[in-house]
Amino acid sequence: MIVTDQPLTPTTSLSSILEQKSAAALQKKLDITTVGQLLEYLPRKWIDHGRLSSFADLVADEHATVIARVRTSELRRMQRRRGSLLEVLAEDESGGQITMAFFQGWAAQRQLKAGVTAMFHGKVSTYRNQLTLTNPEFSVLGEEAEEGDASAGLIGLPADGERAPMPIYPAKAGLSSWSIYRMVRMVLGHAPVDDWPDPLPRGIRAERRLLGRFDALRHVHMPRTAEDPERGLERLRYEEAFMVQALLRTRREDASREPGQARPPREGGALQSFDETLPYVLTAGQRSCGEILSAELAESTPMNRLLQGEVGSGKTLVALRAMLQVVDAGGQAVLIAPTEVLAAQHERSLRRMLGALVTSGMFAGAGMLGGAPDSGGASPFALTLLTGSLKTAERRRALLQIASGEAGIVVGTHAVLSEQVTFAELGLVVIDEQHRFGVEQRNALRSRPGTTPHMLVMSATPIPRSVAMTVFGDLQLTVLEGLPAHRQPIQTHIARMSLGPRQIGRVWERIAEEVAAGRQAYVVCPKITQEDVRSDPDSGVSVEQDASVELMSQTLAQHPLLGELRLGSLHGRMESAAKEEVMRDFERGEIDVLVSTTVIEVGVDVPNATVMAILDADAFGISTLHQLRGRVGRGEHPGLCLLVTRLPAEHPSMTRLVEVSETQDGLELARRDVARRREGDVLGASQAGKNSSLSLLRAIRDEAVIVQAAQDLDRLAQQDPEWSQEPALSAELQEWTTRHDDAEEFIQRG
Repeated sequence: MIVTDQPLTPTTSLSSILEQKSAAALQKKLDITTVGQLLEYLPRKWIDHGRLSSFADLVADEHATVIARVRTSELRRMQRRRGSLLEVLAEDESGGQITMAFFQGWAAQRQLKAGVTAMFHGKVSTYRNQLTLTNPEFSVLGEEAEEGDASAGLIGLPADGERAPMPIYPAKAGLSSWSIYRMVRMVLGHAPVDDWPDPLPRGIRAERRLLGRFDALRHVHMPRTAEDPERGLERLRYEEAFMVQALLRTRREDASREPGQARPPREGGALQSFDETLPYVLTAGQRSCGEILSAELAESTPMNRLLQGEVGSGKTLVALRAMLQVVDAGGQAVLIAPTEVLAAQHERSLRRMLGALVTSGMFAGAGMLGGAPDSGGASPFALTLLTGSLKTAERRRALLQIASGEAGIVVGTHAVLSEQVTFAELGLVVIDEQHRFGVEQRNALRSRPGTTPHMLVMSATPIPRSVAMTVFGDLQLTVLEGLPAHRQPIQTHIARMSLGPRQIGRVWERIAEEVAAGRQAYVVCPKITQEDVRSDPDSGVSVEQDASVELMSQTLAQHPLLGELRLGSLHGRMESAAKEEVMRDFERGEIDVLVSTTVIEVGVDVPNATVMAILDADAFGISTLHQLRGRVGRGEHPGLCLLVTRLPAEHPSMTRLVEVSETQDGLELARRDVARRREGDVLGASQAGKNSSLSLLRAIRDEAVIVQAAQDLDRLAQQDPEWSQEPALSAELQEWTTRHDDAEEFIQRG
């Protein structure tokens, strides 16, 4: 019972109004200390009175609350210890059964008679391979409940006398769902409806036909009809979308005040010279994206943009043109790749793309764009590679070029992020394959003293958090539509090993057929050595299916179809020089089949490679699979990607493989990934879906609500920029800001 006559507010301490034992349990088990926090602890589902739960939802080692009907109840003496054991056989809505054990269960014996419906709460365990509940708490429902039972009568009665839906809360050991429900009902019955603060402006609530906040909470916690919970949740979801948008808007405004440097295009500069030497016409998508980036680079507000484009769509070309604009404006640009193999390939590719514009520089190995600074043409600068494996003299020269400003474009790996690397005037940071970098890594260069450089991150399959941020409108998204004329379609098929040895046999045949036609192939493995391989002595897996680079290289060398071909191996533990040599040999066509790990996942461009077999494909995520298959079909011949798996068709991981085989749209794959993995912490730095800062919203499912809230917020900001007429909104926003104060640098982190 409530132990005060004073009106309650969201900040009222529960310890001042509830019995000490109840308040202490809420604080210890759920870290709930105020009235507002208790009412924001929402049920996980609602059960119609009289409707039984489904035991199919039960998971071992988790606490669960279920409503079930007692089928039999039998008391027997225990054989190995003193006392008795009550075995209760309960039945769910579909006729499924579960046995519960009550040790010394005298109260259970008296109340849990056959035919009784009761709510049970406890930790799910297993006994003889069957799920069970041992000594669960219980509450008999309906007329069978004993008079004076403290847990009886939990279900509220609407005016018409019919039973209302029963909310089921996420519970803990020692704190059952009905205990939480009882305390919530007490609070709701005592709190004043009219004085409860509501951050949503009255006009918006009326226009969107939304409940007030307190009414929404009452609909969720004490529903009178089956429709009430969804009506309440509709309001609470919209409120969350509105507050997230308000917080992100505030941070965007703060970020726009940070010092940046405009990098407008220059007539007759390096970019114009580069465009005039291109041997092909830019696609409509490349021109459109280039115009967007050019306009943003010309502004002093730092750009923060995600460039999403299919593998092979020409993202690097778009990025290079942006980098040349920055160089023309007197700044430096850096392209950061996740691996040394990719960084080296980018450096070679950029030199080829720049063609005759690249000349020898004053330092050995440096590239220079032709033209004198005062000639009206392109100003000279070096194209510099910086990786962790450079020799001391090479690294010293690269650092000097970067620090002096001679290096207009720098290509590198994580080594570029080192504090030892000093830029003369960094104007643009380009991150290739942003899913391979953490937020802190991407933020490293932007957070240094001086003007904030523009940021461009590129990906074919954005990480879930980035997709969510584009939905919220906080990370500006540019989609590079279309593919260059020379790109060929890629067919993707799943080779299911569970269907028999013929599956892997056909994989090797297809590779041999492509090589016989003068083309090349990849065989991708999830492991490097035999010791790394997943071992399952009961699986009956043959040696050639053990997917390590080491073992597959040996196996294929003895294969009747592939043994006579020129085989090569590549993985991350090789010395940099050895990796470079293998990649150069493959690029020159001196290797027919390259057995590799995911080191070739991004950026590797070998137009003659047309087929890829990904072994144990279920070991990789959607983004990696999509990136890997993008290595084929880059020339005049169609590509073929074979996803080899040992999993049975019904395994949950097969869903990813089916999705990849069904679509080549990287953004669509990323959106499906969001729906499955959650969106990550959209208000902080975390990228992991389990750390989502969203409570009710789902970025993909509720995209329409999120966009709607953003539009309403924009209109409100135009009418009342300081929100002076909405004190409840300002107060709620301040609370949200405090709650997420670890993410003040969010906009810069991207």
